Amino acid sequence: MILTLDIGNTNIKTAVFDGETLVQYWRLNTDIATTSDEVGIKLAALFAHNGMKMGSVTGIIMSSVVPSINFTMEHMCQTYFGMEPMLVVPGVKTGINIRYENPRELGGDRIANAVAAYSLYGGPCIFIDFGTATTFGMVSERGEFMGGAICPGLKLSMEALVMGAAKLPRVEIVRPEVVVGRSTVTNMQSGIFYGYVGQVNHIVIKMKEETKMLKARVIATGGLSRLIASDTNAIDIIDGLLTLKGLRLIYERNQP
Repeated sequence: MILTLDIGNTNIKTAVFDGETLVQYWRLNTDIATTSDEVGIKLAALFAHNGMKMGSVTGIIMSSVVPSINFTMEHMCQTYFGMEPMLVVPGVKTGINIRYENPRELGGDRIANAVAAYSLYGGPCIFIDFGTATTFGMVSERGEFMGGAICPGLKLSMEALVMGAAKLPRVEIVRPEVVVGRSTVTNMQSGIFYGYVGQVNHIVIKMKEETKMLKARVIATGGLSRLIASDTNAIDIIDGLLTLKGLRLIYERNQP
């Protein structure tokens, strides 16, 4: 079985695959102060809770946008699984052509998303990952990563609004029934939610127009993908495990 680890700014998403079959999926908090033993013990408990043995893992692949925790995670893999993890870095076989000005700047999670979106759903396609930051990526019909866009995530936008405006309260992010709210809370919810939906719609339209890939399929992933998709026709498919599926595919493409 293969263990995949996607280390984001907020969460560590991890899944175990047996071939193409998803066996189990978990989420942990990302904490740069954590130790390798703390992460290892948490994973050991999760494996045991689901009746699984850590010794059944034969390979590990990891992507990370938090460099300061990478050594901790690598040490955890060595100690608790007895193996070095494969890292998604330049030189790893992906099966796609990255047409970035500097491919080394491209995060491993975005590479994994591009691989999974193209391999599973075909091209041309656009992937949107609703995480701490929301990332957009365009993949051509020939499997070329063309580039994309990055903007603050929905929760990050809300936090910036609350931190920058002293009298505004922290509110729950929901889809309001109306755009014209009649309280400060509903005004904030309306502005954040519908403003974000409009941003997603416009970026998708502009990406299709600029690349002349008007029929590109749009695949969304990330914790808030379903919330945004509830009020837009711009998203065709929701795949919450897109990044982890991409990591599995990359791992397989780098085996003898």
